[in-house]
Amino acid sequence: MEYNVHTLPNGIRLLHVPSASAISHACVIVNTGSRDEPENKAGLAHFIEHLIFKRTEKRSTNQILNRLESVGADLNAYTTKEYTCIHASFLNPYLDRTLDLFNDILFHSTFPEEEMDKEKSVILDEISSYLDQPEEAINDDFEDMLFAGHPLGNNILGTTETVQHFTREDVINFRKANYRTNEIVVAILGNYTLNSVVSKGSKHFANVEENNPDKARLKPTVLSQSNTTIYKPIMQAHCILGTQAYSTHQEKKVPLMLLNNYFGGNGMSSVLNLQIREKYGIAYTIESNFSPLSDTGIFSIYFGTDKEKQTKALSLIFKEIKRLREHPLNELQLQKAKNKFIGQIALGEENRIGLIISMAKSLIDHNKIDSLETVFEKINAVTTKEMADVVHEILDIEHLNIFTFCPIEE
Repeated sequence: MEYNVHTLPNGIRLLHVPSASAISHACVIVNTGSRDEPENKAGLAHFIEHLIFKRTEKRSTNQILNRLESVGADLNAYTTKEYTCIHASFLNPYLDRTLDLFNDILFHSTFPEEEMDKEKSVILDEISSYLDQPEEAINDDFEDMLFAGHPLGNNILGTTETVQHFTREDVINFRKANYRTNEIVVAILGNYTLNSVVSKGSKHFANVEENNPDKARLKPTVLSQSNTTIYKPIMQAHCILGTQAYSTHQEKKVPLMLLNNYFGGNGMSSVLNLQIREKYGIAYTIESNFSPLSDTGIFSIYFGTDKEKQTKALSLIFKEIKRLREHPLNELQLQKAKNKFIGQIALGEENRIGLIISMAKSLIDHNKIDSLETVFEKINAVTTKEMADVVHEILDIEHLNIFTFCPIEE
């Protein structure tokens, strides 16, 4: 896909992706997330993402929320372990309005104490709600085990204790230390010329004060294998198996993405879904996931099932892992896996807001954006040997960590 990049004097990059649609999509990606939080400040990045919608130097909360919704646009934001993202979808004439609002909430929020107190209550409710969903909460507890003692193990929402003690000074200091202008991308997909995007982007972001403090992310260490069970008042057993994996910069990332898609990824025809759900009817949900990060990655397998079926489900998963290790994919099987993965990626391009966010992240991570053709070439270049190597490195039963939520016996 065609794209252009223009760098402002303060380091902020403008990403322009032309599109003939009447609907435009824009986002701002800041290369900071929960892993960048100071000790005992878990949840601070997410807290700030909430607060920027509450009041700015020139707008009230209502004015912020109505600025785009009043013209039928959609505005939202989210925080991950490594990114903060604000995004919007809108009719083409409202680009100027959207960029103005992005600038206002990102760089001119005032963080009033009364709004902080209200938002703490909102997030505490969010934490409580999240903990009531074991299929969600287990992911965070698993990652806390996988990255024990490292910020990557922290829950993005934080904890009840940390959120209650956030101060306005914490918020201001974190934003100053982590909202680096050379690691901010403003991305726009729409029916605009490059000159128009540069003009409007410069209008709203060129005057942002340059801010490029040193950045030091601590790389996590690989811990010894762990097997943990926590008993909870729940109906089903929930289990995650996994390990640290490849970072977004490692070449083996591509074959692992392909392996993940084949073994338990998107779609009903994955190995795990066919062999555990369809053949034996054991688990309603069984899936694998691979999340590459800047200096590590997470590969995991999740399933939920009745307590009495948990052991059987684990043994079937181990059986499929052993089968894949002893009988690597042949050329025909690998080509089928590639065709499926490539088709899913191509269909994913239709999600335009997801596309522009993905492109902006790629610009931050790699300082470039691969075309769809290049992505497909990398997938098609994966060999059976490379797949076998990744299987043996990642799907090693002796080194997979296991984390389980188990129902309390009555």
